[in-house]
Amino acid sequence: MSNFDQQLEKVRTESGFIAALDQSGGSTPKALGQYGVTEDKWSNDDEMFDLVHQMRTRIVTADAFNGQRIIGAILFEGTMDKEIGGVGSAEFLWSQKNVVPFLKVDKGLEDEANGVQLMKPMPDLDALLDRAKSKGVFGTKMRSVIKQANEEGIKQIVDQQFAVGMQIVAKGLVPILEPEVDINCPDKQAAEDILKKHLMAGLEALNDELVMFKLTLPETARHYRECIDHKNMVKVVALSGGYSRQEANRRLAENPKMVASFSRALVEGLTDQMTDEEFNAHLDEGIDSIYQASAA
Repeated sequence: MSNFDQQLEKVRTESGFIAALDQSGGSTPKALGQYGVTEDKWSNDDEMFDLVHQMRTRIVTADAFNGQRIIGAILFEGTMDKEIGGVGSAEFLWSQKNVVPFLKVDKGLEDEANGVQLMKPMPDLDALLDRAKSKGVFGTKMRSVIKQANEEGIKQIVDQQFAVGMQIVAKGLVPILEPEVDINCPDKQAAEDILKKHLMAGLEALNDELVMFKLTLPETARHYRECIDHKNMVKVVALSGGYSRQEANRRLAENPKMVASFSRALVEGLTDQMTDEEFNAHLDEGIDSIYQASAA
């Protein structure tokens, strides 16, 4: 089997979760701050991204981080272009860790309108996808945000996600569509009802294209089961969305066949000041708790 077919089989069938290591320019200072690296440690963006790459390298080279409990990892573009262990980051993940590499491709969010934030235009997406494919990346991820239970806005979000998703499929990659429902949405349940209706309509309009969804953990258990069981679906993964790891794991365990794709909840409690032994033990504990919730 080709690498792509092996990776597809792993994502589809193996137990585990997807690690989200894709903080970008806007969220990196906060991620570093939580890791114990304060803003006085860098003087420009290049230095900041070098520091976050050191953090990510420490995570993915740890013994606890491997394909036995982690099926995939989402990388920021800058991480994809850097090396880990002397090889490209995506190649390292697959060849050394048996972890399937994904790439965050969106360029951030538009201002809120109709209760949602659409993705900004991605004029260079085709070139980025070609580069990602050449580096061994399997799939992509792109995020937009739902702030209100607004039918028009949510339909716009889903239409945009599927349109860009088909551009990604055409390049031989599997897209993760991520229409996040803000956990502070005042009528989160209603927003999730509207979202599921439009997601199912999008799935029903597909031919043989394969997609994934990354969705906020829902208010109603098993809410997205129809999406999970759809013939065009590879996997539905969950974002932690600001919930603590404990709360995210609790909600995840209520949604069988939905697995984690946590960012903040994955690295919760890890600090630069830890010894390698402390770091590995804490990471192992976090990975195991997320794995168990994903397997529930």
